[in-house]
Amino acid sequence: MPPSPERNRSVSLQDVARHAGVSGQTVSRVANNSDRVAAPTRDRVLAAMSALGYRPNVAARALRRGSFGSIGVVVFSLDSLGNVGTIGGILSAAATRGYAIELIQAQPAIAAGDAVASAVSRLDQDAVDGIIVVIESHLMSSASVGFPPGMPSVLIQSGAGDEHPSVTADQERGSRTAVAHLLGLGHETVWHIAGPPASKAAELRRLAWQASLEEADRRVPDVHVGDWTAESGYRIGRVLAEVPDLTALFAANDQMALGAMRAFHERGRAVPADVSVVGFDDMAEAAYFWPPLTTVRQDFDRAGSLAVSLVVDQIEGRPVTGGVHHVSTSLVVRGSTAGRAAGPTNRTRP
Repeated sequence: MPPSPERNRSVSLQDVARHAGVSGQTVSRVANNSDRVAAPTRDRVLAAMSALGYRPNVAARALRRGSFGSIGVVVFSLDSLGNVGTIGGILSAAATRGYAIELIQAQPAIAAGDAVASAVSRLDQDAVDGIIVVIESHLMSSASVGFPPGMPSVLIQSGAGDEHPSVTADQERGSRTAVAHLLGLGHETVWHIAGPPASKAAELRRLAWQASLEEADRRVPDVHVGDWTAESGYRIGRVLAEVPDLTALFAANDQMALGAMRAFHERGRAVPADVSVVGFDDMAEAAYFWPPLTTVRQDFDRAGSLAVSLVVDQIEGRPVTGGVHHVSTSLVVRGSTAGRAAGPTNRTRP
């Protein structure tokens, strides 16, 4: 069947009014979600919009209402636990506040600053009211984003501290809590598997681990650097399993903790009887490791929600301070940590 002549051109508000048998003013009220239209009339107008393929003129609506009702979000990857959780928080909070989300993935093949600038430019052309960028500071300088003048904006996990509001987890407090927990259980010191040096979050966790040991007048073991994967944790764990006096380990994320726990198991170093292990993130599977993993919980949902609040406050004219807005972290104690025994058994399998 050939397309309707009405679908071969842009459908106007007056077309909808004629189709529904109402005035143009009534159609306008329905399009703008006014409560001054009776339910049966609203249903008839909505049915006419659907039948004709009517799309409201968002630019005209923005001029009338002062906003587009949309927030742009730029993200480099949806592969990481943190980004997925954060985007989920953004979507939920935006829906609650009555805003739609336009999500753009920055192109990883070009320089990070250029990729973000390109994505931001696209969002500006698509008529959004504000922009949230989810990216770590080692990938870009916030100054290179090139936000349009006056555009409400928020950076998440960026570690930035400039005029743009930035949302990040309290990495230092989380790491200090993990180390204090292990020392409080009687362990002489705490070993560490760090994340990649380029990561701001990994560096903050490493520095807090080191400072906690130094302040407690404890030996600071050599740092072993992973790449966030369980495989790197396993590879490092095989080395650490050969250290007789290692009784406590703090891994910079849960995946590396998981890999290290397998290596300890294969070497006959029981967790937590011989080695206590703490991770970071509290990924959904952490409670189902064996033993269940003690870890530092990051509230990614809260980070997304806070970012939406900050950008909406700017959109709606409320004052917002720049700099870093921290999201609290908390220690979740499970079965992978215990008080220090008389000494590691260092059992080996036959």
